[in-house]
Amino acid sequence: MIIVMKHNATPEQIKDVVSQVETFGYKAHLSQGTERTIIGVVGDDRPIENHTFELLSGVDKVVRILQPFKLASRDFHPENTVIDVRGVPVGGQQLTMIAGPCSVESRSQLMETAHAVKEAGATILRGGAFKPRSSPYSFQGLGEEGLEMLAEAREETGLPVITEVMSPEAVPLVDKYADILQIGARNVQNYALLHAVGRTRTPVFLKRGLMSTVHEWLMSAEYILSGGNHQVMLCERGIRTFETATRFTLDINAIPLLKQWTHLPVFGDPSHGTGKWELVSATGKACIAAGADGLMIEVHPHPETAMSDGAQSLKPEKFGQLVADLRLLAPALGRTL
Repeated sequence: MIIVMKHNATPEQIKDVVSQVETFGYKAHLSQGTERTIIGVVGDDRPIENHTFELLSGVDKVVRILQPFKLASRDFHPENTVIDVRGVPVGGQQLTMIAGPCSVESRSQLMETAHAVKEAGATILRGGAFKPRSSPYSFQGLGEEGLEMLAEAREETGLPVITEVMSPEAVPLVDKYADILQIGARNVQNYALLHAVGRTRTPVFLKRGLMSTVHEWLMSAEYILSGGNHQVMLCERGIRTFETATRFTLDINAIPLLKQWTHLPVFGDPSHGTGKWELVSATGKACIAAGADGLMIEVHPHPETAMSDGAQSLKPEKFGQLVADLRLLAPALGRTL
């Protein structure tokens, strides 16, 4: 449930309500908006009556949240969450472009790509140091050496970096280098990993699972939020369906649905969603038109020699054209880029 405080509720009244919530064995999560404060009551499913809190001083009303995801719900947090990533606002009016190679392959490859995507308009650099691959014989990433290269690229370009973390044990290492921790599609229900990143205070980029419903995906976000890390972003990256013409089926429907249900920033990943570079720009624009707060795009200067996902990677000039197109589209949607 959520407790909506009166617009003139005092700090002492808010503190008293929080204390009462905790007395009953629940956690209280404050969402302080421009008009009033909302206190989320989160815990197990034991029944608790509304009037338990309605009679407290400063309380306007008590509302039950019907969705199983509480902290991710827009009922709990009506205003859009905006996350600051080294000065880059994510989730506000300005669109966020995350771009870079699927895998960090070498220093020269990463630096060439990093400078190219920044010049083209990217605001965050992506690159995989640890790669979850379907085949054990495929390139698995450079590990900490790749993380060091990402940190060097950040120093050279000023772009914050995002990279994937694959296990709870690896969280401290990746957190040492990354500005955003990515949870990949294969780990969306790795609850030990979700708990681990929830204990950090580093922004988390949570991709949708290959077979996850929107509800299941949001419940995974709830694991992170309930751990105290409220800096969570969601990324629609395509789901597995009967269709084989594309790598996955990019679920554009999920984007406006998420914008209704949750306050968290929402991204689209047309690179994985299609698996074909020729479709990336069109589907990326569709994601933005549907309400996405940004895109994650795979960019490689020489995709024909890429060690992973070359077929879905844009060359820097193609990425630059996509950004130019989005700069024309953004004002019509009330956004900036």
